[in-house]
Amino acid sequence: MKYERISADDDKGIKELSVLASAIVKEHYDPIIGKEQNDYMIKMFQSEEALKKQISDKYEYFIIKNEKGESLGFIAFYQRKDDLYLSKFYLKKEERGKGTGKETFNFIIGQAKKRGLKAVTLNVNKKNGTVKIYEKMGLKKIGEERNDIGNGYYMDDFVYSYRIGANIDI
Repeated sequence: MKYERISADDDKGIKELSVLASAIVKEHYDPIIGKEQNDYMIKMFQSEEALKKQISDKYEYFIIKNEKGESLGFIAFYQRKDDLYLSKFYLKKEERGKGTGKETFNFIIGQAKKRGLKAVTLNVNKKNGTVKIYEKMGLKKIGEERNDIGNGYYMDDFVYSYRIGANIDI
């Protein structure tokens, strides 16, 4: 598995990331939050312009690729004071259940360890079935958040954390 980091000046990579992200998020979240809210969120977070801005700020985006160079999914995270905040973790439908998620999460843990951080933290929609997968990988629910994202929409999430050193690394 390869993790191809996308920089803010990589127009080709940003376009590829936007197309990949939009397709995966649309397929996964339309049934969970509805087409209208999901389309709004895709424009807000996965458009080329939004991705460039996030990367220029503090987000690190990676396209997950197999040995043939085929895109399997993507991740995005940024460092906070004591943790690595995992903002995006998406795999193509056909990649789920094959160990790609576990291997990718190990990559993310490794990134946190390199920085001397104590945890990996993420938000996950309360209706998202991946909650069970995160728990199986050792993440613990530490809270809930309801964030207003504009246009009358909210992100209604659980907050999960993986404590480095407190868990048996997967």
